[in-house]
Amino acid sequence: MAELATIARPYAEALFKATSGADAAAAQQWLDAFALIAADPDVERIANSPNVSRQQLLDLFAGAVKADLPATVRNLLSIVIDNGRLPALPQVAAQFHDLVNGREGAADAVVYSAYPISDAELDGLRQTLEKRFGRKLNLSVQLDESLIGGVRVVVGDEELDTSVKARLEQMKTALTA
Repeated sequence: MAELATIARPYAEALFKATSGADAAAAQQWLDAFALIAADPDVERIANSPNVSRQQLLDLFAGAVKADLPATVRNLLSIVIDNGRLPALPQVAAQFHDLVNGREGAADAVVYSAYPISDAELDGLRQTLEKRFGRKLNLSVQLDESLIGGVRVVVGDEELDTSVKARLEQMKTALTA
C-alpha cells in the first residue's frame, strides 16, 4: 500500500492547492464518491479495457454521481484516468482529507459507545473532547456493546478510554497485582 500512497500524494497535493474553504469540502465529497466507484472491481476491469476511451470513463464517473463535475475535480479525474491511476483514488481521497484537516487545525475522531448518542450529547462531548485534545474534532460514532457503558475516543494515535470495560480491566489488574 505504500506504493499507492506515494502515487496518490502529488494528486492530493495538487487538488489541495487548487481548492480552498467550501471548494475543498465539495472536492472531498466528490473524491469520496470517486474512491468508492474506483474501488469497484467491475470499474477497474472496464478501466483496463482497451475498448473503453478516456471520455467514456469520465462519463462513467459523472453518470455514477449523477451531477456535473466542477472543473477542478473533472481535471483531476481526467489526469488520474490518463495516467492509469484509478486504483490510487481512495488514497488520493484519504490524503486530501488529511491535508484539509491540517489546514483547518482539525482531526478525525471516532467515538465508540455502548449506546446510541443523541446529537445534543454529541455536541456536549465534542466541546469536552476538543478541550482535552486541543484541536477541532470531526466526530463519528460507532457502537461497541462490549464497552458496557461510557465511551472510548480515538484521535489518530491517541486514545481516551472512559468505558466501564476499561475501568473493570484496571480494577482487575490492581487486584491481581
